[in-house]
Amino acid sequence: MTEPASSTPSPASLAIGVDVGGSGIKVGVVDVAKGELVAPRLRVVTPEPSTPARIVSAIARTVTRAAKAAGGVPSNVPVGVGVPCVVIDGVSKTAANIDAGWVDFDAGRALAVALKRPVVVLNDADAAGLAEMRFGAGVGEPGVVFVLTLGTGVGSGLFNDRVLVPNTELGHMEIRGRDAERRSAAAARIRRGLSWKAWAADLDEHLAAIDRLFWPNLIILGGGVSKAPERFLPRLTVRPRVVPAKLRNDAGIVGAAMAAMERLSAG
Repeated sequence: MTEPASSTPSPASLAIGVDVGGSGIKVGVVDVAKGELVAPRLRVVTPEPSTPARIVSAIARTVTRAAKAAGGVPSNVPVGVGVPCVVIDGVSKTAANIDAGWVDFDAGRALAVALKRPVVVLNDADAAGLAEMRFGAGVGEPGVVFVLTLGTGVGSGLFNDRVLVPNTELGHMEIRGRDAERRSAAAARIRRGLSWKAWAADLDEHLAAIDRLFWPNLIILGGGVSKAPERFLPRLTVRPRVVPAKLRNDAGIVGAAMAAMERLSAG
């Protein structure tokens, strides 16, 4: 986990990041200039069913708690929210590992009303990728880089010369007649009762399919499994370099906060 910042940051460098996952919602106040949380992150269980109304409500409550835990955050500090959906202009267009009510839901508008703060909504893997490319394992990496988040599903962030190409959703590419993430997600290993060796073989097949299409220079693997890379990375045979994410489970929070700050600053 990213350690809370050691010195008091300027309010001008603060943003709040929210990472909505299939099993949990994580929230933190971030010093965007340093890519650091200024207080320990908060986590709540993702509501079931994970309808937009229930998740928006959970986010609003948890953001309020996080702002207080950070010593109070001015009302003009923006919030970035990463969701497991394709997101275009604040509207979620798909619903992966989340309630179908998110399809064509104006998440940006609903969250702005609930939070009473400026809000930016983006794909959760894109958010994690932004953080890893700025502060983590992707720093200074040229060419094509993928940041894959391995959790309930598999999210993908694609970067070319450090510029994000949004909404790639390569967890849903077809391998053996079904979504690849059904075999390569971290949750799939547990659901199927697989050994690390067997799961690594499934993940390797997914990475090889990505390599055949995009020929990346580097693949960064994030999510909870990035805390134990020695269990599976040595078993991978795919051509490009594969490394664990450095920001681990905080990447989505930090990247969402970055997106909020930068997009709103750009108007």
